[in-house]
Amino acid sequence: MRPIRPMSAVERFLERLLERPSARLFGTRIQPVQLQGKVERAMEHGKMAGRSGVRAPDRFTIRLRPQDLAGLDELENLAVDLASHALDLARRHGYALQTRPRVALVGDDRLRPGDIDVEARFSGLGVSPDQAAVDPSRTWVFHVPVVRSPQVTMDVLEPTGRRRMVVARGAPLTIGRASDNGLALEDDRVSRHHARMQGRAGLMVLTDLHSTNGTRVNGIPAREVAVGDGDVIEIGDCLLTVVSIDEA
Repeated sequence: MRPIRPMSAVERFLERLLERPSARLFGTRIQPVQLQGKVERAMEHGKMAGRSGVRAPDRFTIRLRPQDLAGLDELENLAVDLASHALDLARRHGYALQTRPRVALVGDDRLRPGDIDVEARFSGLGVSPDQAAVDPSRTWVFHVPVVRSPQVTMDVLEPTGRRRMVVARGAPLTIGRASDNGLALEDDRVSRHHARMQGRAGLMVLTDLHSTNGTRVNGIPAREVAVGDGDVIEIGDCLLTVVSIDEA
């Protein structure tokens, strides 16, 4: 499978110049439509052509300055909405996907105010699409999923050494230090109500509830992200490893 003509360095420079974020020029907040456009372009730039058709990336990481991330409205639903938009785009253009798209919104202090950095990749490959070594003989077929409430099984390890398996279904599961949480953790670095996990649009979504010490997924700070098999969630000094996600 070969990449469809990538943008040249000059084209990328002109794109950044002509689409310089209004947040940087005029001090306005970043809008969801800007993120939507960036995801669209990341999918278009990362698509690859092969004998069985055009395959598009299905994993997107959007990096913003933490201040810009905090300024987004309805952040809880934004990652899922952006992933759904990527799915619709792939359907409209007939692009093949290995699995349902996922979007992660993360903060990055290295970026300037108003900057939006989007990394697109193929699931199962830890590199960008233009670096991926893809088997051209493989047929990639994406079947439109029936949206059901997912069920997640997690291996929970607390700093006390306590270890247990926890099963969460589509209903919201709150995670924190307080005893009224669905998953209560013994760790002083965990906020009383630290995070929430719930099924949404056929995905299992983890949301940080403005905790003091934050939430990390696979070592990356995250406010909201759809999690999958093998993901490691760090809440305080507790490690929650996603063992499996299945339809309920």
